[in-house]
Amino acid sequence: MSADDAADFESAMVRLEQIVQELESPELALDRALVLFEEGLALGNRCTQLLEQARVRVDQLLERQDGSAEARPFEAPEGS
Repeated sequence: MSADDAADFESAMVRLEQIVQELESPELALDRALVLFEEGLALGNRCTQLLEQARVRVDQLLERQDGSAEARPFEAPEGS
């Protein structure tokens, strides 16, 4: 993930949090809720894409004990 992608991911996450807060408002009009929901879906898809790109890069960068490169699948730590 490049620095631009990381910034894009972070800004998307901030915006998603804002959308969730606004969607939780009991006074929110249906039309506005639908617009926010659509924006949230698009942002979620972009975040998923960026995370997949980062996962591929991690797979490519993992190294063996002897320092030689080895591509192996990324395994998330237990409990995450």
